[in-house]
Amino acid sequence: MGGKGLSGDSVGLVSAAVIGISCIAPAYTLSGALGPTASEVGEYLPAIFLVGFIPMLLVAIGYRELNADMPDSGTTFTWATRAFGPVVGWLGGWGLLAATILVLSNLAGIAVDFFYLLLSQVFHRPDIAALSKNTLVNVLTCLVFIVIASTISYRGLDTTKAVQYILVGFQLCVLVLFSGMALYHVYNGTAFDRTDFSWEWFNPFGVGSFSTFAAGIALSVFIYWGWDVVLTMSEETEGAHSTPGRAATLTIIVIVVLYQLISIATVSYSGVGEGQYGLGNPAIQANIFGELASPIMGPLALLMSLAVLGSSAASLQSTFISPARTMLAMGYYGALPKKFSHISPKFQSPGYATIVSAVVAFVFYAVMRVVSEAVLWDTITALGMMVCFYYGVTAFACVWYFRRTAFTSVRNAVSRFICPLIGGTLLIIFFLQTSYDAMHPNYGSGSSLFGVGLVFILGVTVLVLGVVVMCITWMRNPAFFRKQTLTKGQPGDQEMTGGVSEDAVTVVEIE
Repeated sequence: MGGKGLSGDSVGLVSAAVIGISCIAPAYTLSGALGPTASEVGEYLPAIFLVGFIPMLLVAIGYRELNADMPDSGTTFTWATRAFGPVVGWLGGWGLLAATILVLSNLAGIAVDFFYLLLSQVFHRPDIAALSKNTLVNVLTCLVFIVIASTISYRGLDTTKAVQYILVGFQLCVLVLFSGMALYHVYNGTAFDRTDFSWEWFNPFGVGSFSTFAAGIALSVFIYWGWDVVLTMSEETEGAHSTPGRAATLTIIVIVVLYQLISIATVSYSGVGEGQYGLGNPAIQANIFGELASPIMGPLALLMSLAVLGSSAASLQSTFISPARTMLAMGYYGALPKKFSHISPKFQSPGYATIVSAVVAFVFYAVMRVVSEAVLWDTITALGMMVCFYYGVTAFACVWYFRRTAFTSVRNAVSRFICPLIGGTLLIIFFLQTSYDAMHPNYGSGSSLFGVGLVFILGVTVLVLGVVVMCITWMRNPAFFRKQTLTKGQPGDQEMTGGVSEDAVTVVEIE
């Protein structure tokens, strides 16, 4: 598998992990996740972060096993096709594309908000921050961010690495500095609502309700999602069979340690009450870091705004990697028109697919922003359903693909069967639970249609649209669905049937 024309050996273990961390975007993610989670679970915030970490780690183990056998930029699409056939593989790829392209628009919108917030802080003019509320200014600024991010991604992973080292390094330094200064306030007795540390904070059974456990799994989708980008770079990574899996595991471990540090620091400093800087205060939950930066960091608070802006901008750029390479693989195997398999000869990157990702993300954001901001954010909320769907499909693909070799050793039984089976089951349960909850008219923004929640309608619409696009593709490019380009199989079977032809599997274009 492979041979798509991507630049091999461009990424090592550390640089792959850096890109993975960038895609997760801890500063941007936690700024909006800390408050709502703490208001639900109180001082058990560290425990809930651990609960959310478990399914991600279990699924990552399945990803690692699949990549070791089949390193391919198509990841979910390719692996699910090999395990279950072209229909499930295509829909799994669609779930990944839908989730990543939807989140691209969200990241761009957040970057716009923090860009004007930063300018207002620099020039001490609060009116500048209000520019993000102007629809025309917002959409045009969003276009600039998407063009810059997609251009960097188009230029290949060498340029991406250079940008990400700077943005991710700065982001992590600021978050560690923020946590250290918060803990110093706690030690010095100047914290807002000093709360003594307790090991009980790490006890998930102390939360006391199954719904909170479900919330922990739900949280994992949003605060850990993005690590799988390192697997889509497998064909461009040194040691394609082993390095991407190690990088994914390293990424998740670094993130969970960072999240534990930040959760301990914020709970110790702010407490979980509803006071001015309490984590339970609804007025500050939309941007916890923005609200706590000044009392904790003093004149260095500006660094936090830069960190969140850099986090969303870095994630915007690195997130382009995943949909572009998935579409590249789908084009290469004939599951999409052959244009998607085009490789830029100069940069050895999926140029056409990167441009399509950028155009779709911008058009979606612009239309939704003009139609209704509430509808836009409800669509973003619905992406959680997409993530659980394609993560779950991939985990079960691991179980089924290795079903005949899973019990040849204890190690294989754990990594190829038990871990992905548990992780996939947890995510599918959350997918079903979220779908059920989203049917309530008060879910998300509170918008509904015919008494059904808009988030559910949007999520189902995206999935149904995937089926429609698949049927159209089937009629126009039937070779993939006839199993002429990529077949079901087991470890050691022939992945490709016959030769590569212009009609069946797209060749790499050389300009």
